[in-house]
Order: sequence, then structure tokens, then C-alpha cells
Amino acid sequence: MKYKFISWNIDSLNAALTGTSERAALSMAVVEKLAAELPDVLAIQETKLNDDTKKTDKILAILAKKFPDYAIVHRISTPPARKGYAGTMYLYKKSLPEPVVTFPEIDAPDTMDSEGRIITLEFPDFFVTQVYTPNSGDGLKRLALRQEWDSAYRAYLQELDSTKPVFISGDFNAAYQEIDLANPKNNHNNPGFTDEERAGFGELLTAGFIDSFRQVHGAVEGVYSWFSQRSRMAKVNNTGWRIDYWLVSERLAENIKRSEMLDTGARQDHLPILLEIEL
Repeated sequence: MKYKFISWNIDSLNAALTGTSERAALSMAVVEKLAAELPDVLAIQETKLNDDTKKTDKILAILAKKFPDYAIVHRISTPPARKGYAGTMYLYKKSLPEPVVTFPEIDAPDTMDSEGRIITLEFPDFFVTQVYTPNSGDGLKRLALRQEWDSAYRAYLQELDSTKPVFISGDFNAAYQEIDLANPKNNHNNPGFTDEERAGFGELLTAGFIDSFRQVHGAVEGVYSWFSQRSRMAKVNNTGWRIDYWLVSERLAENIKRSEMLDTGARQDHLPILLEIEL
């Protein structure tokens, strides 16, 4: 059976689904494109939902219309973490076997376990899990905490992998190799491209997981998943970063059929990433 999985950092569901700006219209176009792709599972990061149930119900109702054959589960940031921060969501086809849904805590430092960063779906033959990895922050003020997160998250994934294969997606906030960003020399030791973050991501790969994009495309250059909104010409000039990944348990490497970014037109920020695998 062939499965299609898509993952996307949307940078605010509310802005995308209820906003009236030009960017909101571009975001909605991406949502509609993803609905047309009919993925078996759609992972969404940085939802930025909060405990305002009236607003959340409105957003969920819009999603239910766009994705009528899908179940929806989501996780928000809770105290002591900031309200309306981070957050993750899954939409999965109701025709799939009903998964066991968990909101893992991994003994992460600071408020990271309360920031709604991980959701895991357990299906009969595999796990699908997503992550919105903490950013090291301006001035790398959260880098040490990020390193603790990386270690705890790696241990969590290894625990899953010891039971059944795992498909892992999300915004990892790390470009691993120099070919994963347009300007590696200028960005060395900036958040997302520090030696520590790169080493942490490398340890994840050596722990038994593969980068599905590199598995399919090898050392291709100039393909990125994120373009900074701070630079209006970043996407036009293709000065981006590849920080969004589908990782796969190593033993399923040969089952991967597609792994690629999906075009978002003029919209900058993150591109959705697609994985097709045959089991």
C-alpha cells in the first residue's frame, strides 16, 4: 500500500484561515492545494492556537469543510509556557485504522514540554510523529536548552523505533549540511546553523533514521523549505534554508518513492514537504 504524508509549518492557522491580508489569501491557497493532494496524513506545526474555544472552534469548522473526510487532533501551548505559542496539529483520513493519539512529554528543559511541540499517531504497523523543534533564539540564548531538547527527543524517537517503524516530520530548525542553505558561510553560528545544532541533527541520523529527501535526491543543491519573511526577495533569489524534514526509520529507506517540497507560489516562509512511501 502506498501512503502519502505531508507536513507544513503554517505560521498561524488563525491568520491563514480567517485573515484578510494578501498573505492570508496566499496561505489559504496553500491549504486548498494540500486538500487537493488528499494526503493520508497532514501534519501542521506552529498553529498558534490557544484556549479561546470560540476562535478555535471556528478554525476547526473551516478545516472540517476543507478536509471533510479527515479527523483532526491538535495540541496547544499550556501554562507555564506562553499562550498562543508553537502548537501542532494532525489531520488524518477517517478511512485509516483509528490511530492511538499521544501528546508526548520527553522530560525536556524549561517550558518546552508545555509548548505543544509533539504529537504522535500510532497505527497498527508504524508511528507517524511530528515536531516543532525549539529555536535557539536571538543571540543563541536558548541554544543550551535546545541541545538538551535534541538529546531527549532523540531518545524518544529511538524508543518508538524499537517497537515499529517511525515516520518523523516537522520544522527541525536546523540546516544540517552546507548544501542545505544558500549562504552557509554568512550564517555559520546563526540560529539553525550552529555547530551544536548540526551535530545534534547528525546524531539523530546516526541513531537509525534517514533524511528521506537526501535518500531520493542525493547531494542536489539549491532546494530549500524555508525563505525568511524578513527578506522580501529571499524566495525570488532562492536564498533559503532546508530545515523541514521527513525522517524515516532506516530499515524502510528503500520503500521511499517521493520526498520533495511543494510549491507555494509567491508565499514565503515554510513550504509543505511531501513523503510517499510504499509498505
